[in-house]
Amino acid sequence: MNYNADSTHLSALGRGLLDRRNFLGQTAGLMGSFSLLHLLGDDSLLASSSSKGKGPFRPTIDSSDPYAARNPMFPVKAKKLLIISCPGAVSHIDTFDYKPDLERFHGKKPPGLPAVTFSGPTGNVAMSPWKFRPRGQSGKMISDLLPNLAEMADDMCFLHSLTTQTSAHPQAENLLNTGSTFEGFPSLGAWTSYALGSENESLPAFVAIEDPRGKPRSGKNDWGSGFLPAAFQGTDFNASNPPANLKASGFRPGGEKRASSLLSRLNDQYLTRYPGDADLAARIASYELAGKMQMSIPEVTQIDKEPAYIHQQYGTDSGSETKRAYAKNCILARRLLEQGVRVVQLFNGSDASGGNGITNWDSHNDLEKTHGMQAEIMDQPTAALLQDMKQRGMLEDTLVVWCTEFGRMPFLQENGTGRDHNPGAFTAWFMGAGVNAGTSYGASDEFGFKVAENPLTLYDFNATILRLMGFDHEKLTYYHNGLERRLTVVHGHVIEDVLA
Repeated sequence: MNYNADSTHLSALGRGLLDRRNFLGQTAGLMGSFSLLHLLGDDSLLASSSSKGKGPFRPTIDSSDPYAARNPMFPVKAKKLLIISCPGAVSHIDTFDYKPDLERFHGKKPPGLPAVTFSGPTGNVAMSPWKFRPRGQSGKMISDLLPNLAEMADDMCFLHSLTTQTSAHPQAENLLNTGSTFEGFPSLGAWTSYALGSENESLPAFVAIEDPRGKPRSGKNDWGSGFLPAAFQGTDFNASNPPANLKASGFRPGGEKRASSLLSRLNDQYLTRYPGDADLAARIASYELAGKMQMSIPEVTQIDKEPAYIHQQYGTDSGSETKRAYAKNCILARRLLEQGVRVVQLFNGSDASGGNGITNWDSHNDLEKTHGMQAEIMDQPTAALLQDMKQRGMLEDTLVVWCTEFGRMPFLQENGTGRDHNPGAFTAWFMGAGVNAGTSYGASDEFGFKVAENPLTLYDFNATILRLMGFDHEKLTYYHNGLERRLTVVHGHVIEDVLA
């Protein structure tokens, strides 16, 4: 090809564009790229694709009022979420997952079961120390370990085919609560408060009620905000230990109110001067919430003002010291939900030992004693909480989730008294708004060792919770480090059969 005289002044790239073969080749490449972008956009696989398919949904959040109530993606019954977390791994085969074959093979070691598990060599198959009985109109078989909760079988929707990726407590707790075995990821409660805000401007959107004995194994990671804004992390306290540093000091009579008024005027002036400073607005909002909590928290934590019949129903005056303290936590949970707190996470079990000497549901030794003592703490107060909520009509707009990090083995450990960790099959249940009550989904095998029907991951579990709260888990995202992050990572399917 001949160039004209002016072409000698073009760059090498410019002269290349005048070459017919180069021009046609680059045009074909560009057309292919445009076609690929169009296809990716149709499938909502581009970061900016938000109008169709699986594009991201980000709630509109006013930085000056990050706790304001927000609407879900689609109409649902559930407006609030109660998570009852049982650290230590509750044995499904001693509570909600009835296995007659454990009685038939009791004391034997049938083929196909492993010789070694998480904590070492295995022993023989062992039937449950507690008798299973049919409960309610559904006839659901539940053991005598939890007689009070068993009475609510017709209100529960059981998931018997859950699995997890790890048999170590901290990592399993992380995965259950955040969708990752690593630390630093937002919890389910944080995602929910990020999406929906709060119905009470004077209380946190998300409260984590610690067990009377202390924090769980993964600590604040269970209710942390991870890479979400810090405004959406859980505020942790319980009936015995309200939030610290709420009591004002050093003011003369009337001085606190005048100081608060002055501070509010100064904040307004500063926001007027710097209207685009979202970090400043968020910090001011958090301080204002702390100020409001000085009035609201003492009121909501006044458990002693509850009527005597409530204390008797929950068991604040009977049983072990830990049980009585946990019962007060259950009353606190109800009071917080009544006041419009969006998410309450109630812990039954901790990492540190205390009270009766039982830490949580971990039972490597003397299953009958350890599970029995932990059940004494949980059963009556938790059942009373749920029955109380049902009587008050609160289950009409509250989703209840009962969960633990994994299950326990159908055979005893080598010591002959405890059950080891079992990530291959375990049980959780839902109750309340939007749930198909009185049903069971999935099944473990004849021993409760592995899942046999409809296997579920914790991604499926969390995807279903978000769906019940009004969100598509594939669309509720937060842009972080170049990725559209979500609770279920790139996994998860909604368990349609549990939806009412």
